Amino acid sequence: MDNGILRPYTREDVERLRGTVHVEHTLARLGAERLRKLLESEPYVPSLGALTGGQAVQMVKAGLKAIYLSGWQVAADANLAGHTYPDQSLYPSNSGPALVRRLNNALLRADQIHAAEGDTETYWLAPIVADAEAGFGGPLNAFEAMKAFIEAGAAGVHFEDQLSSAKKCGHLGGKVLIPTGQFLKVLAAARLAADVCGVPTVLVARTDALSATLLTSDADPADEPFLTGERTAEGFFRVREGLDACIARGRAAAPYADLVWFETSTPDMGEAREFAQAIHEEFPGKLLAYNCSPSFNWRRHLEDAEIARFQEELAELGYRFQFVTLAGFHSLNAAMFELARGYAAEGMSAYVRLQESEFAAEEHGYTATRHQREVGAGYFDAVMKALGESSTLALEGSTEAAQFRS
Repeated sequence: MDNGILRPYTREDVERLRGTVHVEHTLARLGAERLRKLLESEPYVPSLGALTGGQAVQMVKAGLKAIYLSGWQVAADANLAGHTYPDQSLYPSNSGPALVRRLNNALLRADQIHAAEGDTETYWLAPIVADAEAGFGGPLNAFEAMKAFIEAGAAGVHFEDQLSSAKKCGHLGGKVLIPTGQFLKVLAAARLAADVCGVPTVLVARTDALSATLLTSDADPADEPFLTGERTAEGFFRVREGLDACIARGRAAAPYADLVWFETSTPDMGEAREFAQAIHEEFPGKLLAYNCSPSFNWRRHLEDAEIARFQEELAELGYRFQFVTLAGFHSLNAAMFELARGYAAEGMSAYVRLQESEFAAEEHGYTATRHQREVGAGYFDAVMKALGESSTLALEGSTEAAQFRS
């Protein structure tokens, strides 16, 4: 078990809860170990939110070393209910782990394809940091959610301090916090699950206190400084939002988590600096996480030069994991709208422009122009060849082999 992390349970508790058969979670373990090394060795680890397996593969191919998995994107377009939802915990709780498994399967296939072609240098299994939302319930739900993410191969998982039944995207209104002590129990339950699984999962604690004005209970002394004395029609307690509340909750969570994250409303470097300094006064060197959110209108708040150096400045403050949550959603929709708009007006000329842009990207390592090979047709030809001579190989005589081979 990790040194320096507060655990309100014993090694004997962990052993008792493991059972007699210990399942090896290879992808989660390798991912967690690699993510920890990256967080220690890199100035910061940038990542984008992946919505599909293909996006995850392209991220790694383009040079990113980690991948983010957003609950918002799961809700919007990748949940097991098959519906489009806002980020309000409306989808089945196993949807996030299912998407982690899909991304890892795509990365595993890319590794197999390239290894079969003789390329064993690229490390395809980029660690995935996944959104566990508010845990979909109490500590027992958090325990089971963490286990599900580990079984799917997640390297890191984050939990937030919102009430799960009223959970909202960090940039929506009406957020309800749970008491600080209850949040710490959720974090401890997630850590216990990782220890039971025998995986050094990176645990990220997120607080939404910057813009949350409601609290479920006034029973926790840690929350008293922020209570207003007012109640809502639902019985919630009104609290003062703001950075002081974030700092208090960030400090409380820091002993339990590997990284601390406060969800922000704008890309405010002064605010980020104040939070980091306050956390580090009590916990020197504590790693932090920052959401470079697409909910921000970046140019409304910052000049181009400020945007260009924003992440480096965050890194200097200790924000070691930085991510764009909804990158997959926005890139997928913007690219398809642009293509469809052109295609509706010009027909094949618009599609050929897309194809030409793919050809131009090949000099930078892009290979999806040859889509049959990209998804493994050549790999499965290699499987057939291993079984003996075959006249049904897929790529031989294909249009891709005839028209796209360089």
